[in-house]
Amino acid sequence: MSPERFISAKLKFQGNIAAIAIAVSFLVMILAVTVSSGFRHSIREGVAAMTGDIRIYPAQSVGSDQPWIPRHLEAEQAILAIPGVRSLEPVVSRGGIVKNGDVIHGVNIKGTQRADSALCVSIPARLREITGVGPGEEMTTYFVGERMRVRKFHVTGVHRDILENDDNLVVRANLADVQRLNGWDSTRVSSLEVMLEEPYRNPGAEEAVSRRIGELLSLSSDDAPYGISVQSSVRAYPQVFDWLDLLDFNVLFILILMTVVAGFNMISGLLIMLLRNIPTIGVLKTMGMDNRGVGRVFLHVGSSVVLKGMAVGNALALLFCLVQGVFHLIPLDAANYFVSYVPVHVDIVFILLADATAYAGIMLLLLIPTLFISRVDPAKTVKVN
Repeated sequence: MSPERFISAKLKFQGNIAAIAIAVSFLVMILAVTVSSGFRHSIREGVAAMTGDIRIYPAQSVGSDQPWIPRHLEAEQAILAIPGVRSLEPVVSRGGIVKNGDVIHGVNIKGTQRADSALCVSIPARLREITGVGPGEEMTTYFVGERMRVRKFHVTGVHRDILENDDNLVVRANLADVQRLNGWDSTRVSSLEVMLEEPYRNPGAEEAVSRRIGELLSLSSDDAPYGISVQSSVRAYPQVFDWLDLLDFNVLFILILMTVVAGFNMISGLLIMLLRNIPTIGVLKTMGMDNRGVGRVFLHVGSSVVLKGMAVGNALALLFCLVQGVFHLIPLDAANYFVSYVPVHVDIVFILLADATAYAGIMLLLLIPTLFISRVDPAKTVKVN
């Protein structure tokens, strides 16, 4: 053990208010990080459930035909080999009209391989509110084309989409059911949704993969009659990701503010400690310890207080995340925040990075009160009897 650490262990930090401020500051910082990560994680999952991370679709519609692309592209294997690409999932869509009594409403029927068995659907919560149709009931749906078609779907579940609104209600159905509605065989789909691995679910990586897919498709000679386009979810919903960027900016502001608040509280606490230990500083200088050595003694004390406050703040924040994640105690207006409760997502890397950055910032601020040490004159502070 170094002399500085040994001496610092004998000193007591009496700034209880500063220690509490440290714990509260780290509590707020970790909550900000976990809530921000929760929003980003929940919204990305919701967007991916609606359109995938990247969508491959027909470039344009011709006449009254339903545009389509091949289920298996010539570039399929090359696309799946791109780093970060997890899967390529077929989707078939068809617009329809739901009627229940005197209530009618337009919907988009989305057929996927993840859906339930034949003629079973999951409906959005908003559609249930509008039409009154719920799980266990039949949903009569009309499809307009060359001739009117009617299907009765069995409602097996209710879901809530991130971007759910009255003009974009998506009913999740079985892929084969919607293919039959369009008069297609199993080789035709409306679009292909590219799902990415979690580390690649960020705007930069997503755009890079999207461009690479576009390059591969431009080199292939697929026989899609309408041409093929590629669009990432970042470009499809820019307003959502702009909102997330604004949220991240707010989190950064909170981290900086809490670090400054905690740092200045520690400065006041350390200054009080220095003033109370002026004779001790004089004795240490008399024994040959230089200003830097004495400064390290008190920095060790401050570091110990910061680390303890960090541990308490982190523990309280993680406890809140556990309770909120299980019980969803704090609700939100889904129309404004895209989710119905405050989401939390514990990202250990981000938490450790926030802790390390805040700790380093506070310790840099603590260098300010140690400048006082150089002004202590041993001849005036040490009395010899």
